Amino acid sequence: MNYPLHVTSEIGRLKTVVLHRPGKEVENLTPKYLERLLFDDIPYLPAVQREHDYFAEVLKNRGVEVLYLEKLMAEALSTDDLRHEFIDQLLNESKRNLNGSRKTVEEYLHSFSTEEMIRKVMSGVLKSEIQNEKKVHLHELLEDYYPFFLDPMPNLYFTRDPAAVIGDGISLNKMCEGARKRESLFMDFIINHHPRFSVHDIPHWYDREEYYPIEGGDELVLSPEVIAIGVSARTSAQAIEKLAKRIFSRNGTIRKVVAIEIPKLRAYMHLDTVFTMVDQEKFTIHHGIEGPNGKMKIYILEKSKDPERLEIKERSNLTETLKEILNLQELVLIPCGGGHEIAAAREQWNDGSNTLAIAPGVVVTYDRNYVSNDLLRENGIEVIEIPSSELSRGRGGPRCMSMPIYREDL
Repeated sequence: MNYPLHVTSEIGRLKTVVLHRPGKEVENLTPKYLERLLFDDIPYLPAVQREHDYFAEVLKNRGVEVLYLEKLMAEALSTDDLRHEFIDQLLNESKRNLNGSRKTVEEYLHSFSTEEMIRKVMSGVLKSEIQNEKKVHLHELLEDYYPFFLDPMPNLYFTRDPAAVIGDGISLNKMCEGARKRESLFMDFIINHHPRFSVHDIPHWYDREEYYPIEGGDELVLSPEVIAIGVSARTSAQAIEKLAKRIFSRNGTIRKVVAIEIPKLRAYMHLDTVFTMVDQEKFTIHHGIEGPNGKMKIYILEKSKDPERLEIKERSNLTETLKEILNLQELVLIPCGGGHEIAAAREQWNDGSNTLAIAPGVVVTYDRNYVSNDLLRENGIEVIEIPSSELSRGRGGPRCMSMPIYREDL
């Protein structure tokens, strides 16, 4: 079998990507629990599915192999033992809602086929689905106000965050928020048990059991030698150091890990919500991440003679740092919303800087960010727009909705 993982840039021609089509988990959102489940609004399921299908067709029409998370997962759980192991681990990580009813939920999940069970755990398990003739425990009476035994996973269509391919290895991420912690369990099982991946010795740059959080929206592969990682509301500096040490010890190509601190705000959730690469020397940016006089906190991490330590150099200017680490004479930063005080804030909220490059100078964007899209075109970028009235309600753009696992080298 050909080696299944290979990403050495953000812009190399995209060959294979993992998506998740939004499902019943979106319909299990209610106003009362939006904050708990990290949503600001409730997408209309038939419309959000149409928009996602359009996104997938755009990729397929450009020659991209589209793999679906739920199908990969069903293929990975090929034996009864693996099904039992997955359900057991899922329930262990969902214990705060089970309230002594673990056995009941476990039996319920085992009553489905593998494909139905996967859809069920993604969409969530309502208490009302499981018929108890009578409640005999005090906790069952007291906890009835919360409707779920298993919370839905409405953020799953943002496949970028739970895992990220870097070089020929993978970062299986420790998710920051409780609502998303279980999401990386799917890619963990797929990498370890799906025949497409399990027969290979795939390096793990990070594992979901680690203590410190890191998420894929903060992980950008700028070149075969350089990766950038955002220090954000969802990714910690400690995780970046641990990942860097592991990469330097096992990868012979990556020389630098660049940590870029961004404001820890909901609007600037990950680095890729404010900064993405669109061509060899062109990037989108939301200038709201810059401080006075364009200053930022940027750190270049490199390998040292002591494997337990890193060489760390501090920088403050993003443009000059990018030129330095990528050996560029010139580069272009394309401002989200043209840098206009209203358009920039509006379009950044709707992921105007969250582009998915499918080849050098070719990007997929949301149609609603017309100011940013026109600017990209003015700078020589081919822009493929996708409908986004419902997809954008989840606060993530085309890069967020995709997990590239194979790109051609530049």
